[in-house]
Parts: sequence; structure tokens; C-alpha cells
Amino acid sequence: MEAPERARLLWQCRRGMRELDLLLQAFAEAEIEGLDAAEKAAFEGLLARPDAELAELLLGASEPMDGTTADVVARIRTAARP
Repeated sequence: MEAPERARLLWQCRRGMRELDLLLQAFAEAEIEGLDAAEKAAFEGLLARPDAELAELLLGASEPMDGTTADVVARIRTAARP
């Protein structure tokens, strides 16, 4: 992944909710370089969602519809665990 693209995704991980910042930044720092094209597209789709909807997905109040997004959500949840 090119440096400007990586920087753009890392910047988009900064949200209006501290909880989302922690979840997304932990995942991005650990795994962003290893995402394949489908996973990257799913991650970008997650970042395009409003904070409230994204929080519901990442905190388990709702589940994503498609498999790739569900896998990325599970990886985000795992990356944030100590």
C-alpha cells in the first residue's frame, strides 16, 4: 500500500467517538498493510458509515450483512483486545 493511501486510511480512522478511535486505530496500525483488495474495500466501506452505525457494528449491537465486512469487523474487534 502506498504511503499516501495508508495515511488517508489512518486519518479516516479518527472519528468523533473515542471508542471508535481506539478500535479503528488499533486495527489499522496492526493490519492495514495486510488487507487484500476485498478487505480494503470493506474497511473503506466501514469508514464511510456514520459514527453511530459504525459503533453499533463494532460494539456488537448489529451485525454486518456481507461476509467480507463481517470478517473485517471481527478482525477490528480482535485487534483492540489487550
